[in-house]
Formats: sequence, structure tokens, C-alpha cells
Amino acid sequence: MEIIVENAVARFPEFRFREPLSWKMSHGESWAIIGPNGAGKSMFTGTVSGGVALREGAVRCLDSAGREVSGGIRTIAFQDIYSTPGAAPSYYQQRWNTRDAAESPAASSLFGSAGEVPDDGYVSLFGIRELMDKRIVSLSSGELRKLLITKALISRPSVLVIDNPFIGLDEGSRETLSSMLSSLQKENGMQVILVLGQTRDIPEWIDKVLPVSGMRLLPPVTRREFFTGDHAERLFGGCSGEDGPSELPEARICGGPYEKVLEMKNVNVGYSGRTILSGLDWTVRRGECWALLGENGSGKSTLLSLVCGDNPQAYANDIVLFDRRRGTGESIWDIKRRIGYLSPDVHTCYLEDIPCRKVVASGFFDSVGLFRDCSPEQEAAALRWMEIFGADYLADRSFVRISYGEQRLVLLARAFVKSPELLVLDEPLHGLDAGRKRLATAVIGRYCSDPRVSLLYVTHYRDEIPSCVTRCKVLERRK
Repeated sequence: MEIIVENAVARFPEFRFREPLSWKMSHGESWAIIGPNGAGKSMFTGTVSGGVALREGAVRCLDSAGREVSGGIRTIAFQDIYSTPGAAPSYYQQRWNTRDAAESPAASSLFGSAGEVPDDGYVSLFGIRELMDKRIVSLSSGELRKLLITKALISRPSVLVIDNPFIGLDEGSRETLSSMLSSLQKENGMQVILVLGQTRDIPEWIDKVLPVSGMRLLPPVTRREFFTGDHAERLFGGCSGEDGPSELPEARICGGPYEKVLEMKNVNVGYSGRTILSGLDWTVRRGECWALLGENGSGKSTLLSLVCGDNPQAYANDIVLFDRRRGTGESIWDIKRRIGYLSPDVHTCYLEDIPCRKVVASGFFDSVGLFRDCSPEQEAAALRWMEIFGADYLADRSFVRISYGEQRLVLLARAFVKSPELLVLDEPLHGLDAGRKRLATAVIGRYCSDPRVSLLYVTHYRDEIPSCVTRCKVLERRK
């Protein structure tokens, strides 16, 4: 398919670029759209796919005979999760409550009323069939992303647009997805447009790269030209990285002295006959910084739900938090006031149309939304942490009207706003561009250099692990 964008101007001002959009994708080409968070990448692909209404100009799609056609472009973005029936929980802890989770539809429902996935080699490679009986709300972010991508692939679109295709996927799944897209491009003629925030995610089979910065399209180049020139440096800054502010707020210690942040002995967690964690032992002492690794579906988020007080199965296990055994009279809020938490689940649930400064301030109360008045000190702390993460320009903008990467930056500030003594960060750099990843990693490392602070850090990219991390726990996925 050939796509021609001719002097396109969005109808609504919030979707407009600095100048009319003009761009062409020729038959057989696959592109990477790359740039910093908030640059306009998703707005551009929304224009290409017809999701952005136009005031002027046009977007034309032509087949190999030069005839204008409609349809054939399929888009996958993180926001699709919100519109997937049963994917967005009705409340944050629903995923961990067996009875309420059972009300969510099965993953198989994503593939029609029959719930059958076509016999497709790509489906087998992605390991989708084993997920069919799981409830959508209980899927990990990586598992749900695999399902949405698979659903799009089996529809065989002429052009597939994927926003941040590799985030949330373990290393093996990332390689499989890239191989699948390359094969579909060569064997079926499917063209691909990838929306990316870092150069390392540009696959070798991409033909051309379109840099986007500051709501402006920069001149397109071939993949080779992009990597042999200084395009990446101009988009994301130099390789030295941002160090962030030299001084950070000190951690606030909420309780008395303790030796162990966490101690788990023979922990077992399962749902509907499916075992997630079995015989798990883990001890984290005060001041230790750990990386928690494992494939999609290995139970990392489930384990962290036990730590943060969200999973009721904690009471059926031998778990000690801050030297106190769970179930001995402490409330969930006694636990949460000492923890700063960010995860894909928090992001999925946070659909509040409120200013970003209020999203950050809600971290003081561990709420999704802000339902209490903040003190002047709390308001100042929220703005200070937004400034530290370079997100202060978003303070008065609505959370649901900023880009996914900008949302993740705001939620990072929310996790730090209490200056907690334990940070639990589950894939915290999701969707951040290369420059903001460097900044966030530097802030995390500097904050955790305080010997009173402990860290549990989940990632599928080993090179994103902060330098303060000295210990590692690996979970194996149960077949």
C-alpha cells in the first residue's frame, strides 16, 4: 500500500503540528517513527491511520494499481488496553482477588465468541494458546500485549502500526516479535510502522526512519543514514546522559529500626488451579537493592503485590515486612505509607482526568485519583519531584491527555513523592525515551545511595538496571 499525507492540518488545536504534515510511504516500505516523549509521534500515526480528524489536507491510501482504498491499516497502542473488555480492572486490586477476577472474561474472548485462535505458526511461536483460559484481568502486562499483537497479526492488515512494540515483553518475546514482523513483511507483503522512543529498538528490516521532535516532522532518512549520522544525538542528546539534580529530598523513615524489609518462606500463590508461585523463599535486608527478573508470566507482579499489601493471599503465607509478620494487626495503609510503588497495573488503572500535579500528590495517599486536600508541604513536594524528573511542564495538564511516556514520567514522580524508604518499581522506564531513561535511572540510583533506602526493581532489559542494584532474584515461569 502507498500512503500519501498531503498538507494535513488537524481539526482540533491540541492535535496540530507546527506546520502542515506531508509524508509518503511507498509500496513495500516499512518505517520507524522515532522521537522524544511528547514529540507528536502518536499524533502523527493517528493522522496516518485516520484517527485524527482533519481541517485541511488529506490522507490517501492507494493499492498497487493506484486505486484509492479504505481500511487495511491496523493500529496497536498501549491505550488499546483501556478499550479491551475486561482488561482494565474496575478497581486496582481486582486482579489479585480470586472471586472478583473470575468476573473478567477469558482471554479467548478477544478472538470472537467462539474463542478460537486460527492455526497459525506465528501464534504458536508467541505462546498464545496457553493463555486462552486465563482471565483477562489476571494477565501480566506482557501477556496482554502479546494477545493484542497476535489479534492484529492474524487479521493480516496491509499496514500494521505498533506504538512501542517491545515494551513489556521479555527478551525472547521481543526477538520473536521482530522475527514475526520481518517474516510477514517478506512473505505476505505486510508493511509495518513502528513508533519508538529509542534507537536500539529499530529492527534491521526497517527501510526508513522518520524523526519527530517538538511537534515537527524532520527530514526522513534510510535506516543506514540514521545510524551513520548524528540523528540520534540531535533527538535525544549526547551519550553522557543526564544526571539530574545534585540534591534530592531525604527518605522519610516512618517506623522504628528494623533489619529485614522483606522475608518470605515457602510462599505459594495460585488462581483457579493454576500455580503462579511455589515454594518461594526470599529475604531482603534494609538498604539492599534488588533486581527481580523473569519471563512474561513468571509471577513478578504477583510477588510484588504480596509486598505492597494488595494481594489477600499474603495472609495465607509466611511473609514478614519491616520485621513484622503479615496478619498481626497491621493495616494495608501501615504498609503502603513506607512504600513508593509504580507498575504497569497502576498505569492501566490510572484513567483520571485530573491535572498531573494531583496525580503525583495522590501518591501521598496511595489512591487512584486525589480525594483529599494536600497540605502546602505536600503540594510543594509533588511539584519538586515533577521538577526532578523533568515533568514540571506537565503540572497543570490533564493526565489522560498527555503521551504514554509522559504519563509514566508523572507516575514515577508519584512513586517518589513520599520520599519512601522502600521503592518497588515494576518496569518503571516503560515508554520513556532514551534521554528520560538516563535521567530516571540516575535519579533512582542517587536516591537509593542512601543506606536507609531499599529497592525492588523489575525490568526486561538488563542494561536498564541502576548501578545501585547489587543483588538479583530470577523467577522461572511455570509451564
